[in-house]
Amino acid sequence: MTESAPYTPPKVWTMEAPSGGAFANINRPVAGPTHEKALPVGEHPLQLYSLATPNGQKVTIMLEELLALGLTGAEYDAWLIRINEGSQFSSGFVAVNPNSKIPALLDRSTEPPTRVFESGSILLYLAEKFRAFLPKDAAGRTETLNWLFWQMASAPYVGGGFGHFYAYAPEKFEYPINRFTMETKRLLDVLDRQLAEHPYIAGAEYTIADIAIFPWFGALVLGQLYNAAEFLAVQDYKHLGRWVAEVAARPAVTRGRRVNRVWGPEEEQLAERHAASDLG
Repeated sequence: MTESAPYTPPKVWTMEAPSGGAFANINRPVAGPTHEKALPVGEHPLQLYSLATPNGQKVTIMLEELLALGLTGAEYDAWLIRINEGSQFSSGFVAVNPNSKIPALLDRSTEPPTRVFESGSILLYLAEKFRAFLPKDAAGRTETLNWLFWQMASAPYVGGGFGHFYAYAPEKFEYPINRFTMETKRLLDVLDRQLAEHPYIAGAEYTIADIAIFPWFGALVLGQLYNAAEFLAVQDYKHLGRWVAEVAARPAVTRGRRVNRVWGPEEEQLAERHAASDLG
């Protein structure tokens, strides 16, 4: 077995070859559209363009939770964006999200329509629009936003860090896997300690903090993300496990996790959602 030569960064980086890994065909160092294509528009005020990744699930869970409260204004069309095929680089999608990442939301109930991108921003927008899942008192609201932004900050470590090097990179390297595993386990411990003292992430209420955190850390605990539950010894986080089981059992969570899913068991898939009846 031969050892590879140490890497010395050049003075100016250039992309001389594809980056490798599961998403090499869509990774690029520039922004903007690659092709002209308008986005489809359905009949509901809220138009969601997404895929059932953890970030995409946050929004569909939120919308299904709002509908479960009887808030009919939260009816939505969920259009499938196939990120592995580069659909997020269409001119229509870039107009809604210049960062070319799912999910992206267009609220057509306003004039002009309001674009909302970044999953945390979408959750906050919907919570304020419908006055739900965000405490009204200053202390509760601040604590909820603390955890919402905590999740947004942690996602690059769990997804782009641990997930990439453990599951998607073309080769396994000990240093980055150890580095990001250590941070992911620290984040799991942060949640476990918080949930040892509170029923939900931000306190006594189920909020957008729970909705944001569950698709990432819940999926890790359930063994549904990166197939890494055993590697991360998730069973050690007892309080987190209790919370995951409770959130996973919510009917709106079950429905929301199906929307824009095109993998896994057929009964868990729903490529697009345009009416409540689509979910059965």
